[in-house]
Amino acid sequence: MENDLTIKYNQSGSYDVVIRDDLSELGSHIGGLFPALKRIFIATDSNVAPLYLEDARKSVGPYCEKVICHIIEAGEEHKNLTEISACYDKLMEADFNRSDLIMGLGGGVVGDMAAFVASTYMRGCRFVNVPTTLLAMADSAVGGKCGVNYDRYKNMIGSIYMPSLVYEAAGVTKSLPDREYSSGMAEIIKAALIKDGMFYEWLISEFPLIMDRDEGMIKEMLCKAVGIKQYFVTKDPYEAKERMMLNLGHTIGHALEKHFCFRYSHGECVALGTVAAAYISYKRSYLTTEEFYEIRDMFVPFGLPISLDRFDTEDVCSNIAHDKKNTGSSLKFILLKKIGKAFICDDVTKEEIVEAIENLIVEL
Repeated sequence: MENDLTIKYNQSGSYDVVIRDDLSELGSHIGGLFPALKRIFIATDSNVAPLYLEDARKSVGPYCEKVICHIIEAGEEHKNLTEISACYDKLMEADFNRSDLIMGLGGGVVGDMAAFVASTYMRGCRFVNVPTTLLAMADSAVGGKCGVNYDRYKNMIGSIYMPSLVYEAAGVTKSLPDREYSSGMAEIIKAALIKDGMFYEWLISEFPLIMDRDEGMIKEMLCKAVGIKQYFVTKDPYEAKERMMLNLGHTIGHALEKHFCFRYSHGECVALGTVAAAYISYKRSYLTTEEFYEIRDMFVPFGLPISLDRFDTEDVCSNIAHDKKNTGSSLKFILLKKIGKAFICDDVTKEEIVEAIENLIVEL
C-alpha cells in the first residue's frame, strides 16, 4: 500500500507503519502477524477509551480468544512507575504470557507506557502501537523509544523496544482538541527542518488544508514525516549518533516542560526549543536573519507559541544539565545549517543556551 512504510532496525528485524483512515483494518493486520493469538491486552487512557476503545475491541476481537482492557488516567502526571505496576498486576491476574500481545491505544504517554510494559513484562512481549494523537503518529509511536517520567524528569527510566506493528488511523485526529492537534504539528515541522526543505515548503503551502484536518492531507503529511523518522531509525536504531538529530528542539523543550510542570504540551515546548536552537544557529551564522525569522514565525499559523512571559531561566538551565542526552561533561545539541539540514554540535556553551532562552521572553 502507498501509505505503508517499513522500519528496518537490524539485519533481520523490521516492522510496518500502516496509515489508514480508521481502525477497521487493525484486527486483520494483527491477525496476519499473529494467527494463533490468545490474549490481547489493550492499554489506553480515560480520554481515548470513550472514543475508540470499543472500535479497537471490535476490530481485534475476531483475531484472539480474549481482549483485556486497562484504562490509565489521562495526563503526563500519570506517566510513572506506579501506573506501570498497575499494568503488571492486571497482566498477572489474566495469566498473560509472552505469546500474548500488548497494545497501546492512545497518545505518546500511553504508547510509551504500554511499550515499556511490553519490554519488561516477562523480559519482553509482543507489542503493537496504535497512536491516536498527531504527535504520537508523527513521532513517538515510531522508533521504539519507551519509558516513564521519574521525579519530574521526562522519560528518565526507559528502553528502546521495537513494536511488531504501528497502526495509524488518520481519521481519529478529527476528534483532537485544537491545542493537541497543534502540538503534533511541532514534531512534523521539526522533521521537515532537520531533513527535508521541500517538505517544509509543502507544509507552508498546504497549511490551510492541514489545519482544516483534511484526511487525505493528513495521511500524506504523516507519510512524509514518518518517512523522515524511518530514515534516521533505519540508519541508527539505538540512537548512537545520527538519530540524535530527531531531538532538534528537545533539549530546551524538555527543560521547559519540567520547569512549567507540564503546563505546556510537549509540542509547544518543542516549538519553543526549536526557536531557541534556530536562534543559536543564527547567532553562529549558520542561518541567515531571514531564515531564523521564517523558522520562528512558521510555528504561529499552526497554533504554536514562539515566546513566553518572563520565567526562571536558571531553573531551565539546571534542568538541561540533567538531560539524558548528556554524555559526560558534554551536551549533544542539535543545530541547523539551513532549513532541511541539521547537525549534532557538542560545543554549545551555557552562555549561548542562556541567551537563546532569554530570547524567548517577551517583556511586558
